[in-house]
Amino acid sequence: MKRYFLLLLLILITAITYGQNSFVVSGTVKDHQENLSGASIYLNGFKISTSTDKNGKFVLSNITPGSYELLVQMIGYKPYSKKVIVADKSINVDITLSEKVTELSAVVIRPDPNRDYYLNLFKNFFIGDTPNSKECDILNLNVLSLYRDRDKGTLVASSNDFLIIENRALGYRIKYMLDKFEYNFDKKVLFFAGYSTFEEMEGKSSDLKRWIKNRETAYNGSAIHFIKSLYQRTTREEGFVMYKRREIPNKDRYPDSLIDVNLSQIMKGKMVTQLSSNHKEANSMSYWLKEKKKPRFLHHLERKDVLIDTLVSAFNENIKKINFQDELFIVYKNEKEMPDYEKTPFYQSRPVDLQGKQVSVLKMLRAPIYFYKNGMIHNPQSTLHSGFWAYEKMADSVPLDYVPISSSKSSSKKNR
Repeated sequence: MKRYFLLLLLILITAITYGQNSFVVSGTVKDHQENLSGASIYLNGFKISTSTDKNGKFVLSNITPGSYELLVQMIGYKPYSKKVIVADKSINVDITLSEKVTELSAVVIRPDPNRDYYLNLFKNFFIGDTPNSKECDILNLNVLSLYRDRDKGTLVASSNDFLIIENRALGYRIKYMLDKFEYNFDKKVLFFAGYSTFEEMEGKSSDLKRWIKNRETAYNGSAIHFIKSLYQRTTREEGFVMYKRREIPNKDRYPDSLIDVNLSQIMKGKMVTQLSSNHKEANSMSYWLKEKKKPRFLHHLERKDVLIDTLVSAFNENIKKINFQDELFIVYKNEKEMPDYEKTPFYQSRPVDLQGKQVSVLKMLRAPIYFYKNGMIHNPQSTLHSGFWAYEKMADSVPLDYVPISSSKSSSKKNR
């Protein structure tokens, strides 16, 4: 009984903490004729949800300042999303849903013989290939469309409804509306984006104990954990160390222009362009193909700690920002990488003393990066993750309002 009381106390403290400096998002959901009762309302990336009353009204309480995607789902209507920004006051929104129209097509759709192969690729890229991914299933693959664009060399996926993901490793049932998914086979570049909401799964006491442990492991060292600690200026205390990494041209690689010219010459049966040094194999196709595979740039790691005071600054009362050159090489020292991770393409080379540590790289695509206390990034298109953060995908995702038990215990001590 004492254990359950402690858990209840921690939940209450968490609720009180999130209730401070919070606001309300309310509104009305309707179609083109009337207000709609029973529509489901979610916040993208959170467990927060509600439904509309008999008058089509809804209220989401205890919303802290931030940039949110409001998601609406109702049977017979197209899923809806709307961006809302909570700054210093509560907001009210009007939402109009469009009916789903089922069109009968005269075109006979033949089964794609490659669908199973594409599905396995999609699940590997979307769910991930971590230990937790083995306990994840997409329950409604029928809403997922997959095709290969041979002109662009890409695998493209889309869905006409929320994907339902059951994560038995973390105890979450996730609804995910896929906005865009594209994998380039030649460049080996993946991009996907969408909207998600988390629901707690029911389980036995042994399940709950395991889920609590696994969730904390998934959260620790994650991008959300890092952003939250960055906001609080507690990165070092929470196990993160930051270095700068910059790209330098690979002097042992010929320029693309010369490589392409010589490949073209060899294909035509001609001699290659004169080189500054003699290479016996310079007239072979394999030589220039190997040259083309060499990296254009090499990485140089500066082993000088990036100080948080020089990195983070306040934009306003609720938003902070970071602006930096090159890349942030982020090491999380409190957990180790999985044994098989080094064999994956996500692995980042590092000095010997950092072997086994979780290493991620943050690259800024658009300056600056704005972020909130709850771990949300205001302009997510401004960031690019590689390394361990890119390795962990939906199977290792926790909601943005997740609070680890260790943090709850710290809060309880402060409130005594």
